[in-house]
Amino acid sequence: MGLNLLEKTELWVNNVTLNSVNLTELAETVADTLGLEKSKVLVVDVRPQHITLDILEKDIPEENILGKEKVLLDALSKLNGVNITEDTYIHSNGILGMICLDPENPEEMLTNINNMVSEMKEKISKRAIVFPTGFEVKGKLIEDTNTPFLKEALEKEGFKVTVGDIIEDDIDDMVYKLDEAISRAYGIVITTGGVGAEDKDKTVEGVLKIDPEAATPYIVKFKQGTGRHVKDGVRIAVGQIGPTFIVSMPGPNDEVQVASKVLIDCLKNNLDKQQMAQKIANALAEKLSTKKFHHDVDHHHEH
Repeated sequence: MGLNLLEKTELWVNNVTLNSVNLTELAETVADTLGLEKSKVLVVDVRPQHITLDILEKDIPEENILGKEKVLLDALSKLNGVNITEDTYIHSNGILGMICLDPENPEEMLTNINNMVSEMKEKISKRAIVFPTGFEVKGKLIEDTNTPFLKEALEKEGFKVTVGDIIEDDIDDMVYKLDEAISRAYGIVITTGGVGAEDKDKTVEGVLKIDPEAATPYIVKFKQGTGRHVKDGVRIAVGQIGPTFIVSMPGPNDEVQVASKVLIDCLKNNLDKQQMAQKIANALAEKLSTKKFHHDVDHHHEH
């Protein structure tokens, strides 16, 4: 299996002395030893006693790094100006720490790794971030009741919840903010609003840019192009990148309440994105059919 290194991508070589070392060559040696492309390893800091390298590869096959400390130090010691002694050692937090595990006892090592991986996954799965979307919220035309509601509902379930910035009705802004949330290792990224059928509604399209395989079921369909509708219906989206789920809910608060209940159940039952999207969409479609009588196609006043 490939290991997702998440955020801890720094590798330290400690107790090493350098003398006119070619840093490019040093970075390339590390990349070669770990079976990575040369461009994926950067030297980010050099101090009298240590070097810090940054590994830019998100997924590395386990066997490339397991117990590679000695091999790596040997390779570095062959470089001009690198002086390695028996006190030199490599340090890394997170999964890269596997480099330092002693390969003499592979079983214990694998147990360690699996514990590390599951501990990280567990931590990530409990981190959520909530983004409101749309000019109505940004311009304070309406109060954002969704974010406080979601924050409280998720915190009750033991999540750590961050409130994200408001996302503009703009696909680039959306992709940028969602991407950043994924790289910051949130397990659940939720957006509210912007899933309607108007031109300004860009949420589902944004999620599909990040995960082209995202599940995007309809919660209501109508003939394309009626009134202000440029799309043929209202969809929600559930995408997944690595351990992160991206869930896009509609804007109306009563719908967010329904969707969040279903989402929490789905997470407890470890459902995949397709099942999750379908369950949320079904609950919302049902909710809308009862609402529909009150204001027939008024659903595009989403928020």
